[in-house]
Amino acid sequence: MDFGFSEEQEMLRDAAKRFLADNCPTTFVRKMMAHDSAHDPDFYKKLVELGWPGLLIPEQYGGTGGTFLDLTVIMEEAGKALLPGPFFATALLAVPLILEGGSDAQKQELLPKLARGDLLGTLAIAETSGRFDAGGIGLKAESKGGSYVLSGEKLFVPDAHVAGCIGVAARSHQGSDPEQGISLFLVPGNAQGLTVTQLKTVDMTRRLCHLKFDGVQVDAGALVGAPGQGWPILRRTLDVAIAGLCAEIVGTAQRALDMSVEYAKTRVQFGKPIGAFQAIKHKCVDMMVAVENARSLTYYACWTVDERVPEAATAVPMAKAYASDMGKNVTSEAIQVHGGIGFTWEHDMHLFHRRALAGEANFGNAPIHRETVAKSLAL
Repeated sequence: MDFGFSEEQEMLRDAAKRFLADNCPTTFVRKMMAHDSAHDPDFYKKLVELGWPGLLIPEQYGGTGGTFLDLTVIMEEAGKALLPGPFFATALLAVPLILEGGSDAQKQELLPKLARGDLLGTLAIAETSGRFDAGGIGLKAESKGGSYVLSGEKLFVPDAHVAGCIGVAARSHQGSDPEQGISLFLVPGNAQGLTVTQLKTVDMTRRLCHLKFDGVQVDAGALVGAPGQGWPILRRTLDVAIAGLCAEIVGTAQRALDMSVEYAKTRVQFGKPIGAFQAIKHKCVDMMVAVENARSLTYYACWTVDERVPEAATAVPMAKAYASDMGKNVTSEAIQVHGGIGFTWEHDMHLFHRRALAGEANFGNAPIHRETVAKSLAL
């Protein structure tokens, strides 16, 4: 049985690793943390030249026509480098949404722009409850003639402050099933009545935003899919985003582990490297086992998403449940291995812990995804 990536995908991994080592060191990550928007257009242009934002976009729309497993490889390397900015929001939220539910006209208009980097995108789901399931969507979409009026708020929207196109999940009617009555819209980032505010969060390499919709009017052409039937489209988009996020968390934790092992080999205490002491060496082994377990679950989840098989319904939440805890715990343990220096601002380890904490919370934490898996067990 072949559980490995193809030769082309391993070449893609190597190329991504080299590019990020040269163009995305932690000095650049720190610069983006202090930046007003955490977005450097020149750096994003380099990602466009590599074809990353358009990787999932078919060639007929100006993309490279890659697979989700191709993107999985990139996301794992991006996690190791703490890739900042709106790449995740555009490539794993906006693009999958339009690919899955967009009309021919929407695809023809928007996908080439997203692939060229002329347009950035994102997706607004969660509200004041912080939920990413159908029951948490309450923003109102009122039909008026040939248009819709959106009223309400959205929270934790990735990089909406730089997005020219925002996918919005709204409720166009109520029903006994919360998955019914959800409509999706593509809203311009500068739409009248839309207010976007950046939030202060633990990880400032990517910004989360608060969106207020004060009677934002969009025409029927902004609707993604059929009215009230947007949940299946949104569910698929979330599977892509969550599986990709798991790959990123694995990469972040792997880098924290590598840094810890290297430090344990070189930091001398009581006349020998601290890695010679059982407390440290066994801690590193436990970290390694946790990373490898998360990697296996994540690769399987990404395969189910890529193949669009029913098992994705449980594979994705299993991977997110495990990766959420793993990333937080491994990066915390990495700080412990480094001792006092690991707690300082000057050392980079806290950057990886911050990214892991953000990944833990995004799209639902571990308990939420455990509940999803429990339902599959009829519990």
